[in-house]
Amino acid sequence: HWPYGSLTVELFFSHCVFLFLFSCRRRKAGILPSLEDLLFYTIAEGQEKIPAHKFTTALKATGLRTGDPRLKECMEMLKVTLKTTSDGALDRHLFKKCVQSNIVLLTQAFRKKFVIPDFQPFCAHIDDLYENAKNLSGGQVADYIPQLARFSPDLWAVALCTVDGQRHTVGDTKVPFCLQSCVKPLKYAIAVHDHGTEYVHRFIGKEPSGLRFNKLFLNEDDKPHNPMVNAGAIVCTSLIKVMNFMNKLAGNEYVGFSNATFSLSSLCSIEVTCESASVMAATLANGGFCPITGERVLSPEAVRNTLSLMHSCGMYDFSGQFAFHVGLPAKSGVAGGILLVVPNVMGIMCWSPPLDKLGNSVRGIQFCTDLVSLCNFHNYDNLRHFAKKLDPRREGGDQRVKSVINLLFAAYTGDVSALRRFALSSMDMEQRDYDSRTALHVAAAEGHAEVVRFLLEACKVNPVPKDRWGNTPMDEAVHFGHHDVVTILRDYHNQYSPQDTQDSATDKQNAEKNLDGML
Repeated sequence: HWPYGSLTVELFFSHCVFLFLFSCRRRKAGILPSLEDLLFYTIAEGQEKIPAHKFTTALKATGLRTGDPRLKECMEMLKVTLKTTSDGALDRHLFKKCVQSNIVLLTQAFRKKFVIPDFQPFCAHIDDLYENAKNLSGGQVADYIPQLARFSPDLWAVALCTVDGQRHTVGDTKVPFCLQSCVKPLKYAIAVHDHGTEYVHRFIGKEPSGLRFNKLFLNEDDKPHNPMVNAGAIVCTSLIKVMNFMNKLAGNEYVGFSNATFSLSSLCSIEVTCESASVMAATLANGGFCPITGERVLSPEAVRNTLSLMHSCGMYDFSGQFAFHVGLPAKSGVAGGILLVVPNVMGIMCWSPPLDKLGNSVRGIQFCTDLVSLCNFHNYDNLRHFAKKLDPRREGGDQRVKSVINLLFAAYTGDVSALRRFALSSMDMEQRDYDSRTALHVAAAEGHAEVVRFLLEACKVNPVPKDRWGNTPMDEAVHFGHHDVVTILRDYHNQYSPQDTQDSATDKQNAEKNLDGML
């Protein structure tokens, strides 16, 4: 995963220019529609205008929020532009004006190029897991800190943020609460980022203590056992300046401070919401880059060390059991939070005040356990052969078969709007059915001149593919008497020799390989 920094934008558009010049060199007909145009046609679904609410609804379905800092220019321009319209809708030119400053991110979202491509179905699973854990009634709210004892045992929230900045929340996710011990891995990460591993571990060990987290014991080297127990966290605190880093970790979302708790718990009094804490967890999942700002907050070394220690020491005396059953880095706190990291995928914050006997959130533990039972997120799940689990990082099953069927049906019915959506989603517009017929074959046979022109001019498909019987789209158009289609195809036939077609296919494959390597 690459952050959305200027280098990524430069590489992306450089490669788009390369593909455009290559296409122009091979074909003189037509100009490839801009990404903004393809995005407009995808959302408009055949209409001449897009209502603003339709755009924002479609955007949210990808997992992006309208308040995402990376979309600031787009949203500001949208507000300004809507003031000039009478119906709250955008035509193609106004739409392009609004989205062009953030088109790379928007294109990735609508092409399903984020880490969770089918985000809405995944969120439905998260909601189901949330409801299942909500039914639990066991545990006790911590009462030895008065500020914690005041929380209702019915509060329950889950928020997630992926490494691409996709967001989902369910429950009481905007209620502030203190991080308590969930702050410990963050403090340690900041200390390593500032001072390096070797320096920090002159003062702190790396092994589980086998003792209660609040026992101020030292190991045989006269060091705290690890940064996840109170003694180690105290040492980390002496090495860092915290609040500025906390704000960066959360992408400048809510980070507060409880003065009442501070008198008892030092840095444990830092307040967050489930939403802001999920961004912190996602920053750890994303190698130290905050997903919603693109800013590097922590070094790779600091993140790696932190996740390693969270995995072995993060869940109090339940750490071994959690590592065995859940297999993910996590840190719990007595306020009821569990900071969970799925490396390279997402960060999650679960929060529910009732705790079990070991000090972990009852509902939070249930949610984490259910999550890895459903999805192959356990650190040692085999991604290739563990077929019984859901892998939300992949698109739905039988995608290849569905893709061919949808493409050829759109060509058969003359649905140019659907073809534009497929092109924007990076579908292979030259894929074939079992008879080696392409969309161009089908459109030519049915006489859909607009579809033929779109496939040739916009998608740059091969104009002379042969099916299993050796027929080309031209043969189909001639056979069924579609003279306008014959005229369109003849112009492209005249530009192509068999060797040109082979060279074009080879060049296209090389271009796609180069794009994969660059991104």
